[in-house]
Amino acid sequence: METKKSQQRFTEEFKTEAVRQVTERGHSVAEVAARLDVSSHSLYAWIKRLKAELHRVTEARDILKKAAAYFARQSG
Repeated sequence: METKKSQQRFTEEFKTEAVRQVTERGHSVAEVAARLDVSSHSLYAWIKRLKAELHRVTEARDILKKAAAYFARQSG
């Protein structure tokens, strides 16, 4: 009888490092997932979430840069 793996909770640091191994170090998702004993599906989900978060933060930064430039022109 096959038993289901109990659902594990991973820290944000663990997830970030796992994603970094794929995105920055060039390891395959399958390799990293096997080495860290997580499912490839989970790793793909972490990558997708972190890319979305990066996109959101980048947009917020760009808006703040534009606002800072605007207010600098208004006060100067």
